[in-house]
Amino acid sequence: MNKSLILNSKQIEQKINRIAYEIYENNYDEKSIVIAGIAKNGFLLAKRIADVLQTISQIKTQLIEIKLDKENPFENNVKLELSEKDLKNKVIILVDDVLNSGKTLMFGTKLFLNSPVKRLTTAVLVDRGHNRYPIKADVVGLSLSTTLQEHIAVELNKKGKETVYLS
Repeated sequence: MNKSLILNSKQIEQKINRIAYEIYENNYDEKSIVIAGIAKNGFLLAKRIADVLQTISQIKTQLIEIKLDKENPFENNVKLELSEKDLKNKVIILVDDVLNSGKTLMFGTKLFLNSPVKRLTTAVLVDRGHNRYPIKADVVGLSLSTTLQEHIAVELNKKGKETVYLS
């Protein structure tokens, strides 16, 4: 299978920095925000964004992980580490690595619909633009036009060796 390098480690770092700065610009007057990463890569990305926010701003960040079955979110419950009470009047930044159809982000946002949050913002590293659900990313690292048959692979496990491939 052919795969093409879309973003190397340095470029990913630049995209993460830009995402963090954009989040800061939109929330500069907040004392704290909750950064919710969708399990596995979304959470790793959320952690990296939170780390940058800690260095560029005085905003306190609370990092949480959202666990859901990306393949079949209808069958399994979505899990969140905070209660509805803990989310009241908070700014939430929902983070995932790739926005493909919008299903994962849609189910991720569903968790916050029962809580009176102050604001909910979505952030992704790569937006493919194949939305089948009525959701968009508010903050995007890279918008990429792909075919439905192509796949985006994001590898964030090892710092300095991160990559985004198109296959």
